Amino acid sequence: MSPARMSGDLNQALLDIADADERLYFLGEDIADPYGGAFKVSRGLSTRHPGRVLSTPISEGAIVGVAGGLALRGNRVVLEIMFGDFIGLCFDPLFNFVSKSVSMYGQHIEMPIVVRCPVGGQRGYGPTHSQNPQKHLVGIPHLSLFEMSPFHDNRSAFETMLALREPCVFFEDKGLYAHTRYSGGRIDDVLRYDYVDPGRNWARTFIDGLSGPDCVLIAPGGLTARAVAAMRAAMLEREVVSQLLTPARLYPLDVEPVLPLVRDAGTVCVAEDGVAGGNWGREIAGLLYESAWGHLRGPVRLIHPACGVIPAARHLETEFSVTAETIRDALVRSVRA
Repeated sequence: MSPARMSGDLNQALLDIADADERLYFLGEDIADPYGGAFKVSRGLSTRHPGRVLSTPISEGAIVGVAGGLALRGNRVVLEIMFGDFIGLCFDPLFNFVSKSVSMYGQHIEMPIVVRCPVGGQRGYGPTHSQNPQKHLVGIPHLSLFEMSPFHDNRSAFETMLALREPCVFFEDKGLYAHTRYSGGRIDDVLRYDYVDPGRNWARTFIDGLSGPDCVLIAPGGLTARAVAAMRAAMLEREVVSQLLTPARLYPLDVEPVLPLVRDAGTVCVAEDGVAGGNWGREIAGLLYESAWGHLRGPVRLIHPACGVIPAARHLETEFSVTAETIRDALVRSVRA
């Protein structure tokens, strides 16, 4: 049997959690069959559970507001924002309603809500359908951020998020939908992977047969293919050995499990697709400086696009974005600086 594509694995995860919980509702624009959502990840849900899958009007703020009402009545909700770029339209109910409702009434209120956000470029969709808005949601109390990755099981991710009983945002890089999930601990003939912590939040990709990396690369799931290609190229072309660390949960992030790897390497790069300025990489760098300052041979190197608007033209989008070559060059410079 060939490995499942991430879109299919994600779809099966949603079907499984819907089957397992009669209190679970699904909301979103055009998610009902036969359309099944803009990227077909919700297909089959409304056919199997017609009373709990609701196609909504085109109002992202209203979708989050309705999800909050359902949660306050004891239900659980997974909602789909058609493109993650539209998360700005949800900011007020996310920031001032569902996240604050957890604690602002003098007692803990359960708000099990997962907001699914397809994000990322590499498709030529233009400035308003290609962004990575993760950084804009970092630091909101009681709002956790997760990202899909080929190392992490999607059903487990949703079970983890809903078990928190607090609102979560789940970012899904559109480039990963056609990617296959990794399994068996091996990516190819050169690269293997395992998990650093018992909870499997941190996946570690390493070069088989080599120990003592020159550099640790930290990147979210959407960058996996480019990060893996960069690791391979840095080793074959420049003899720079690196390890990739991929967290399932972006925020809040526990870096304690990876500190031994960071301290041993002494050199760290953090890559992301969000543009420069107050981004996720700076959050990671701050955490590492607190706990590993005396072991670092230089500053944490941040890899990200410039602070600008993503072009619509494909060749300009490629020039603007983080590529495998961008990451490879950063790995080499960080080691040889």
